[in-house]
Amino acid sequence: MKVLDLACSRHHLFEGWFASEDDFVNQCQLGLVQCPVCADPTVVKKLSAPRLNLSGAREPQPSTPALASAPSPTPPARMGEVETALAAAWMAVARHVIANTADVGGQFVEEARKMHYGEAEVRSIRGQATLEQAQELVEEGIEVMPLLLPEALKGPLQ
Repeated sequence: MKVLDLACSRHHLFEGWFASEDDFVNQCQLGLVQCPVCADPTVVKKLSAPRLNLSGAREPQPSTPALASAPSPTPPARMGEVETALAAAWMAVARHVIANTADVGGQFVEEARKMHYGEAEVRSIRGQATLEQAQELVEEGIEVMPLLLPEALKGPLQ
């Protein structure tokens, strides 16, 4: 199994697991690999260091006492690590929203109004509305929040 660090053309970083390098290339050519955040099919492999299992290795001991007492500096997080953590957090939020809301699709505006005016049971919903429709809802005192969900979460997950 090969674990690859990947990025889409919008610079979202993610990880992909493939049987081999050839498997990755074949899946890319067939359009099967896409960004889990924005569904961009333009995916490239990023440089990454191989993971070395050195659990049995011992750290070398410094030869002078001055080196032994000096604190070792902590390396700053690489930008890729920060972006990966943010993407993972965003995906967790998106999954939480999907799991805890009802998708009413194009009926969002009507459903929001019905709930606001007591014509329907109040519940957490998500769906589509234009910017103008969302502004009208806000002007009526109906609380709405725009939220772009990753394309990868809109369909069935495998």
